[in-house]
Amino acid sequence: MSDIRELYQQVIVEHGRQPRNFGQLPQPTIVKLGHNPLCGDQLSLYLQIENDVIKDVKFEGRGCAISMASASLMTQAIKGQTVADAQDLFKRFYQVIKHHDHDPALLESLGKLSVLRGVSDYPARVKCATLAWHTLQAGLDGDNKPVSTE
Repeated sequence: MSDIRELYQQVIVEHGRQPRNFGQLPQPTIVKLGHNPLCGDQLSLYLQIENDVIKDVKFEGRGCAISMASASLMTQAIKGQTVADAQDLFKRFYQVIKHHDHDPALLESLGKLSVLRGVSDYPARVKCATLAWHTLQAGLDGDNKPVSTE
């Protein structure tokens, strides 16, 4: 196994076991629920948005290491970002994970999120990696329906 692939796996395992920004926000402006019925991942996303900036973000839930790692990495990446920047990040992340776009410049623009790029080789795991992101997108769009990957 290549050193870089091993490093990516270590980051995913670390964030899966000890997710960052895990818990509830005391007074979120957005609460959104997401569910992946295929593998049972469940997620509650809490956002505090002020003046179109994501001031704070946390999540709770349970799921596989990929789902938890993706949510953890996502919360780190979007905290302090504008809503528009977070939506753009979603589009770039989705391009890599769902459409196998591994353009070096695109991967570099994702920063730490690029560790999840290998998930694109496993279609069943793509839903695990994108659950938090679809939940974020639906919350930012004001969609009142629960998010499901099915």
